[in-house]
Amino acid sequence: MSGTAPTAAPVLPVRGRLRPLGLDAVRVTGGFWAGRQSVNATATLAHIEHWLERAGWLRNFDLAVRGDLAGGRRGREFADSEIYKFLEAMAWEIGRSADAELEARFRAVVRRVAAAQAPDGYLNTNFGRPGQAPRWSDLEWGHELYCVGHLLQAAVARARTRPGADDGLLEVARRAADNVCETFGPDGIDGVCGHPVIEAALVELARTTGEDRYLAQAALFVDRRGHGRLSDVEFGREYFQDELPVRQATVLRGHAVRANYLAAGAVDVAVELKDASLLEAVRNQWTNAVACRTYVTGGQGSRHQDEAFGGDWVLPPDRAYSETCAGVGSVMLAWRLLLADGDPRYADLIERTLFNVVSTSPAADGRSFFYTNTLHRRELGTLPDPDRPSLRAASSLRAPWFEVSCCPTNVARTLASLSAYVATCDDEGLQLHQYLPATVAHRLGDGRDVSVSIATGYPYDGEVRVRIDGDDERPWSLALRVPDWAAQGATLTVDGDSRPVGPGLVTEHRRWRRGDEVVLSLPVAPRFTYPDARIDAVRGCVAVERGPLVLALESVDVPAAESVDELRVDVDQPPRLVDGRVTVRCRRVHPEHHEWPYLAEGGGSTPVVGEEFDGVALVEYHAWANRGPSTMRVWLPVLTDQAG
Repeated sequence: MSGTAPTAAPVLPVRGRLRPLGLDAVRVTGGFWAGRQSVNATATLAHIEHWLERAGWLRNFDLAVRGDLAGGRRGREFADSEIYKFLEAMAWEIGRSADAELEARFRAVVRRVAAAQAPDGYLNTNFGRPGQAPRWSDLEWGHELYCVGHLLQAAVARARTRPGADDGLLEVARRAADNVCETFGPDGIDGVCGHPVIEAALVELARTTGEDRYLAQAALFVDRRGHGRLSDVEFGREYFQDELPVRQATVLRGHAVRANYLAAGAVDVAVELKDASLLEAVRNQWTNAVACRTYVTGGQGSRHQDEAFGGDWVLPPDRAYSETCAGVGSVMLAWRLLLADGDPRYADLIERTLFNVVSTSPAADGRSFFYTNTLHRRELGTLPDPDRPSLRAASSLRAPWFEVSCCPTNVARTLASLSAYVATCDDEGLQLHQYLPATVAHRLGDGRDVSVSIATGYPYDGEVRVRIDGDDERPWSLALRVPDWAAQGATLTVDGDSRPVGPGLVTEHRRWRRGDEVVLSLPVAPRFTYPDARIDAVRGCVAVERGPLVLALESVDVPAAESVDELRVDVDQPPRLVDGRVTVRCRRVHPEHHEWPYLAEGGGSTPVVGEEFDGVALVEYHAWANRGPSTMRVWLPVLTDQAG
């Protein structure tokens, strides 16, 4: 866009194959994501603020000013970070909607945070004051640098949506970052944070302020990681990604959120410093993790005990941890790689993760959340107490708040900034990566203004119409992503001429006239998806997808069955779309009961096939558990004689 104002986007690399377009260039005008953004703005942000006050986490900053923290502080050691993510979410939403009332609330929170900052820039309510542990005394679990990282990200969001704002948040962040550089610089503490995020945050603050010191510190943190600087723990140093240097690792491993955040920061450092080997290392880690360690939903993390990636092909649906924050981290990483490389497969994973992890976490009303995202619920869930934070991350139904409530704030900041993940530009023109009703405007490097309008019912309707909104005497390029799942049946129509197109970016370079249309038609008919045979946990099962949406069988849609586990899908009849719902044909099975679950002959384990259910409706995975307690499964067992 023209002028000196920064692009209103979370990531602004100085170089790369593509450049991001932010909230100032992309306006969402309707559809699925406009609804999610509206609920986020009108319900979720107020809900988060209510709980931050009610739980006492925001009040911690007031207690710090009064000197009463030792006996009165509330929340876990990382509670400060939730206030900062809330500020970031508000900053993006103010940039999107210019809401005056939200602006006032934002400034009020900033005043309380700023008042608690120490003269040397240190800011944390859990360490360093009378009656508390000393500063930086628990790098494994203390999350001090993690909290600073989220503070910096909030300040960056504010600086890019309201440059020159007089609220003081950017100055608070700079002082905190200066304190980090002085404390952890080459002559300071030779350590890293147990939970990465400071790395990406420092790079983005460097990009915002022009202060190279912050970039140097981020690079130092990345280089220090993986050399055993953190103490060994019961989960092993892999939990912290501290058992192997970033450049030597070949796959994302350990705690899934930490892994994605660290990799995102490493990409930022690599891009800024033109470090090709570091970028290649992260690229390989992402490729291998997607190939062998990612759920069909895009979710990541299959181990509950340490919220971590499992080994290759270890993707049990009923033990899927798939933390919402890991989904957010995955989007952050894939977006950075997309900007660096321009490869549309990164946008494919972003789409899958947004629709099936990020949008699954919040309830329809935006006031309760999944922390983890299982793919198989064997028992009916229990309603959480609406007046108490949930003690369990793996709650059986969405809970209004958690003792560890990183996911609600992470979802809020992602939805508020969603426009910044839709489109990019280069010297030739525009690239559209995500499809939703929107307008996109950009000024090319030679000063020409180009703009388009997108009309679509996506993801339910596969037709995406892109209209050119201005005349131009010289040609420019418009590129659209064809998702990998649309390998068969996608077409592109320009000037009435249609042609088949395959997965990847399809580009039209021409002289455009106002009113010209490009129509991308994607095959969103429901389809069966089969797992790789090496995923033991779902061998003999199929999933059902429709466009980018993963579907699920939920017991409320099969009242005659006590559990979805009683049903077997008939793959001889493809899934059908009936009155807006995807349906499949199933058979009910009645397993034989034995006193010992292991048999000498295989025949005795074959269940008795019972009645047929034709036209069993599936629910979009992101919408499950909105109708009360239920059982649910994404991977559906196939009738025995069809399983192969």
